[in-house]
Amino acid sequence: MEEPDTARQPSRLARLLSALFYGTCSFLIVLVNKALLTTYGFPSPIVLGIGQMATTIMILYVSKLKKIIHFPDFDKKIPGKLFPLPLLYVGNHISGLSSTSKLSLPMFTVLRKFTIPLTLLLEAVILGKQYSLNIVLSVLAIVLGAFIAAGSDLAFNLEGYIFVFLNDIFTAANGVYTKQKMDPKELGKYGVLFYNACFMIIPTVIISVSTGDFQQATEFSHWKNVLFIIQFLLSCLLGFLLMYSTVLCSYYNSALTTAVVGAIKNVSVAYIGMLVGGDYIFSLLNFIGLNICMAGGLRYSFLTLNSQLKPKQPTDEESVPLDLKS
Repeated sequence: MEEPDTARQPSRLARLLSALFYGTCSFLIVLVNKALLTTYGFPSPIVLGIGQMATTIMILYVSKLKKIIHFPDFDKKIPGKLFPLPLLYVGNHISGLSSTSKLSLPMFTVLRKFTIPLTLLLEAVILGKQYSLNIVLSVLAIVLGAFIAAGSDLAFNLEGYIFVFLNDIFTAANGVYTKQKMDPKELGKYGVLFYNACFMIIPTVIISVSTGDFQQATEFSHWKNVLFIIQFLLSCLLGFLLMYSTVLCSYYNSALTTAVVGAIKNVSVAYIGMLVGGDYIFSLLNFIGLNICMAGGLRYSFLTLNSQLKPKQPTDEESVPLDLKS
């Protein structure tokens, strides 16, 4: 068993590795999902999300049976302990996949940066955190660049913009509430993942069937294409790894650090997306806005990660931050 102090103060290496793991999974799944939803034209983001939830349930359940991991058995108190995470979880899942299919990667990644100011605001309100002027100024640069890029987006898609802003809200709220719910004495990180997926997979299947989304997926023409099937299964596996790495990063760091690592990843995704995908339309003002947003995101990311990874001094007058408490 870990000592209480160790549990409250994860090592710098654990924080760094969990952040790198999350960034890698987040980077790969965006590219794979973009290929499935745009290149192949797979018509059902919801069915893809169901596949990712099912994979998460199977992997965690088998791991629990094999005693590789542990989380509590179901009881009637668990839904109350988790709420509102299952709703935020499925909203985050579906809105993220839907926006990926409707926006170019550069615009998707820029608009996803609104997760950062939303997370900052929620952590200030819910977790009582405060931030320096440098961080606030970096956030303003992110918002300014995103507005410039959006205002000159020649491939503007209203539905895609709505989905990506919903995804920003769900991601920010999901990160903050996940941090709040991951008490090792309660559900722990594996319990949060498992029961989130269990509670939402059946309602999501019902939504998919009732809207005709499931039928579109079953009639899709590429189910005999081996490369498509491999990428679909890879997306399902990456969906589990992304959810696990998100929880792990939030557990060892904070919801804000998780959002910041995502922002760093988005820089490479945005520039790669200008060359692949075929749905980015270049304009000078849009490109300038993208770069302002990316610069603000990088500055903000380094400031925040530096403060998160800096070891705490025992003589520090400040109390242990909320994001390091179990």
